Amino acid sequence: MAGISRFRIGGLIAAGFVAVAVLFYQATPLEAREAEKPGDSVRGVTLWADNCARCHAMRDPKEFRDDQWRVIVSHMRVRAGLGGQDARDILAFLQASN
Repeated sequence: MAGISRFRIGGLIAAGFVAVAVLFYQATPLEAREAEKPGDSVRGVTLWADNCARCHAMRDPKEFRDDQWRVIVSHMRVRAGLGGQDARDILAFLQASN
């Protein structure tokens, strides 16, 4: 029995490390991960219309500067549950339209 308990404890510890690693990755600011894959502004316009318009009136992309959109999209990524690539695509659209 003692061997099984150690095995289970080891598995729980390993699962805990994986969970912490995933949380740290998700908590990394958007700008730190932008190098992963560039945003696609063509895809971003559709994602922006489909996701952002659910809760917001559509804003003119010129309303904010590029650096402001970066902060806004990074914040809204968490609130809206957007994936990293989706957020990069939306940001690319907003900055290209700015």
